[in-house]
Amino acid sequence: MPSPQADSCDAIVVGSGPGGATVARELSRRGKRVLILERGHNKPIKGTTAQCVGYLLIPGKGLLFTNQLLALGRGIITGGSSIAAYATALDPPLEKFRSYGIDLAGELAEARKELPVAPLEDRLIGPLARRTMESARSLGYDWKKLDKIVYQDKCLPDCDKCTMGCPYGAKWDARMYVEEAVRSGAVLRASAKVNKVLLENRTAVGVEYTQKGKTHRVYAATIVVSAGGIGSPLILRKSGLPGAGHDFFFDPLIAVMGTVKDIKGGKEFPMATGLRLEEEGYLMTDLPWPGWIYRMFTAEVLRADRLFSHSHTLQIMIKLRDGLGGRLTDRGFVKKDLPKAEKKKFRDGYERAKKILKNAGAKHLVREKTGGQVVKNPFVYDI
Repeated sequence: MPSPQADSCDAIVVGSGPGGATVARELSRRGKRVLILERGHNKPIKGTTAQCVGYLLIPGKGLLFTNQLLALGRGIITGGSSIAAYATALDPPLEKFRSYGIDLAGELAEARKELPVAPLEDRLIGPLARRTMESARSLGYDWKKLDKIVYQDKCLPDCDKCTMGCPYGAKWDARMYVEEAVRSGAVLRASAKVNKVLLENRTAVGVEYTQKGKTHRVYAATIVVSAGGIGSPLILRKSGLPGAGHDFFFDPLIAVMGTVKDIKGGKEFPMATGLRLEEEGYLMTDLPWPGWIYRMFTAEVLRADRLFSHSHTLQIMIKLRDGLGGRLTDRGFVKKDLPKAEKKKFRDGYERAKKILKNAGAKHLVREKTGGQVVKNPFVYDI
């Protein structure tokens, strides 16, 4: 057993994304001594491109690629990927969970009561998202405003900082819960990379982590590994669970774009409106990316003629519900193939998006010649 002098507490929470932050807040509220270990930094959110690249887009750290060159991004920062997420609130499938004996209705009601969940006010819906919604509705789609977790009195129109991290405290992120936990007595150690869980007689008793080049061990009666869909299985595998990191999903997406000349936007809250197609297995939304991301992906499809059309470009995202499969390698690489059935869903979504954009008045339509094949280009399709 660890010595009495060893660094110890009641609970160790590994990771500070939505899961870890919520657990840390609840435990610290109940008077437990909680230690939060976060691999990323805890610097104030600035909402800048440079900061976003640092915590989200460094290859091998925040940015990973599958063997089919599909990109996976994860936020390595206090608050996790919620810092870069668009705060869209979709209810979980309650009946599906009930079929497994899990009733989430009470928790869902509690979350909706506590969090600022509501569609965005009209003043926060940008012109590009509005045109997309109007076009989809005129074609008969039930395209509507999506619920967002946003303190709308703090939210600014003509702002595109959601992707980089909201510096105004308008968009909810897990860092808010971390700060509540710290106010209740929890301790946050940032830039602390957990290597493995420490075991004694097949029981978790602590964790080993590295911070500023030094290795530390800390002990607790309760260990919560909540380092995300990639971080958690890698930690568990190094802790003696070789089966961790197999069969996962990651909701791959593509974006379809077209140019309109009669409106100007671009600095908008992404995913403000959309359509959820349950049976088809995908979600469609507007996606007015910040200009630098738009130009990055436009260059990827070799469309230099559209590099500077960002403010006039309608973008529709198709986010797919992929099935379980694939595995993580010991070095953290991702191996997963999208089967033909899932590629067909992308093609179906692509055709719907093309009709919506044409109906919205988008001109200079060029269809990407792979016709929905996601292997070559996982992010952006021109139409």
